[in-house]
Amino acid sequence: MPSVESMTTAYAGAPATTAPARRYLRQLGIDTQYVLLGFPLGLITIVLCLTGFAVGLGTAIIWIGLPVLAGSLAMSRGFAHLERLRIGPVLRRRIPHPHYRSAKARNWVGKMFSPLADGQSWLDLVHGIFRFIPSTLAFCFVFTWWTGALSGITYPLYDWALPHTVDNVELPELLGFDDNAVTRIVFYLVVGAFFTLTLFPVVRGAALLEAQFARGLLSGVDELRRQVAEANAARDTAQEQKAAAVSAEATALRRLERDIHDGPQQRLVRLAMDLGRAEQQFATDPEAARATVAEALSQTRETLDELRALSRGIAPPILVDRGLQAALTALAGRCTVPVDLDAPVFERLDPGVESTAYFVVAEALTNVAKHSHATEVQVSVQRVATGLLVTVSDDGVGGASLAKGHGLAGLDDRVKAAGGVLAVESAEGAGTRLTAALPL
Repeated sequence: MPSVESMTTAYAGAPATTAPARRYLRQLGIDTQYVLLGFPLGLITIVLCLTGFAVGLGTAIIWIGLPVLAGSLAMSRGFAHLERLRIGPVLRRRIPHPHYRSAKARNWVGKMFSPLADGQSWLDLVHGIFRFIPSTLAFCFVFTWWTGALSGITYPLYDWALPHTVDNVELPELLGFDDNAVTRIVFYLVVGAFFTLTLFPVVRGAALLEAQFARGLLSGVDELRRQVAEANAARDTAQEQKAAAVSAEATALRRLERDIHDGPQQRLVRLAMDLGRAEQQFATDPEAARATVAEALSQTRETLDELRALSRGIAPPILVDRGLQAALTALAGRCTVPVDLDAPVFERLDPGVESTAYFVVAEALTNVAKHSHATEVQVSVQRVATGLLVTVSDDGVGGASLAKGHGLAGLDDRVKAAGGVLAVESAEGAGTRLTAALPL
């Protein structure tokens, strides 16, 4: 497929109106042949489909008409397939093949009568019977406009060979124009110019009238069914993302509560006890009180460090200020396992995407340091056409899982909440490869 640059270079020296003119002429030819062929096809289908339907319905009471009806439906399905192929270029889109009910019976009798229970087959038959109406209207307009355009603009070539009077009165004279050859030729040229200038919109409108009628019967119900299915799938996806977001938020809050309880809260309790003991020691043993205060200061610094670490887990300032690449570099530098980071600098992304990508890498590196016994970790962040691809792989013992109850379940919920997908490859003894695909 040619690139945009090559196409731009190839057409750089062409007039600006060449490409649109070619498109108009091509579409005019497509619409014209569609309408002109549609008229005889409409005659054929109305005769065959209407005859088959009438005979089948009339003799259905004695069961002979059922095979005739089934044959008529099968025949109309063939005409419908042909029409779907024809209307694609007119509508400038591919018309999808609708779903037909498949025959569940294994014998030939059940398969023969299966079209009788298929709704789309009946719609095909309705189209075959009534398509003659829009086909005739479209044919009349297209034939009239092409005839008027071609005969009008070429009138000077054959004016000499035509009789010019109707009851001894020329047509221009009937319309109030002077009776001479120049006036007559100019008059017909003006008429031809009118038909020529309005040829494309009239032919296009006629072709769309016929094509939209066919599309509504031959694929409209199926397209509506597909849209409903897509809407239901989108609704289910949104509900899954909402549930994943709630679950990820609850998991993060529980973890934060646990970390605060196990870390800074215990240190603050000890700090309060140390300060109370120092207050009692100042009167009796000032040196011991100073030592206790010094130890309390050390506890204060450690508590602040833990609080800073927790705040980085909530919203890392470096991620907000300097972007994803700088935040991942700092994260890799704090990891106890050597990290090979491949994170090129690119433009700032959506804050939600950057935050999710950061937490994917942070959680993965934490699990590697605690459980994998790995000697090296590779972290890769790639900007692809569909989004952001984050990969973390190690050479550890493997065995990681996304199942509920494992450490990565909360991370999976966080990725789903962002509309992404998380995948884990972690065979026993073969290391772990964690991949997150995040949409932009």
